[in-house]
Amino acid sequence: MPKSKICAEEKIKTVENILEGKESMSTAAKRLGIDWTTVRAWIISYKSNGLDAFTHVKNKHYSAKEKIEAVIAYLSGEGSLNSISQRFGLRSNMQLRDWIKRYNSHEELKTSGTGGCFTMTKGRKTTFDERVEIVQYCISHNHNYTETAAKYNISYQQARSYTVKYESGGLDALQDNRGKRKALDSLTEVERLRTELKMERARRMRAEMEASFLKKLDEIERRRG
Repeated sequence: MPKSKICAEEKIKTVENILEGKESMSTAAKRLGIDWTTVRAWIISYKSNGLDAFTHVKNKHYSAKEKIEAVIAYLSGEGSLNSISQRFGLRSNMQLRDWIKRYNSHEELKTSGTGGCFTMTKGRKTTFDERVEIVQYCISHNHNYTETAAKYNISYQQARSYTVKYESGGLDALQDNRGKRKALDSLTEVERLRTELKMERARRMRAEMEASFLKKLDEIERRRG
């Protein structure tokens, strides 16, 4: 039978037992009559905030800037829901899930406890030439959509969408099909070749970066071995 309220001391003891290998999450959850995901949330919160995770009852306020940084970190593949939650000191990944949901719904994220807000998904109209430049930059910088969006003052979705479209459909996919369109046919053969050359240089730059990274990784592994 679930307990109506589990005291801070019990939570701390449970988490420490699990971290020391004295008890599993499922066993602890069964003993306390709660779901194992609740126990997991305790552990994440404990790792981020220590004893304050259970003894400090006042809710922590997060700025709009912190919220967008957490969301972008997850969307950029920097970690799992749990690892990003731990990194930003969230008590549960449910907070991060909620922020991501708001982000994907084109909502505004407000600073906790204030009226301030930050629009995370605001994009802008771009020209064909701008989209080409954006994709070139993104590819040459290891598909870092967050950095690309910040540099060109566009949304994360735009940076990712343009790059994915180009990689699947080439330059034609970067045309604006909403009525007025700058036809790719208007480019001369020389201009088209120059544009493709820019993209090829971006891909080569990325390949060189990856090769350099793998080389360094091999060196580290050899030292460890």
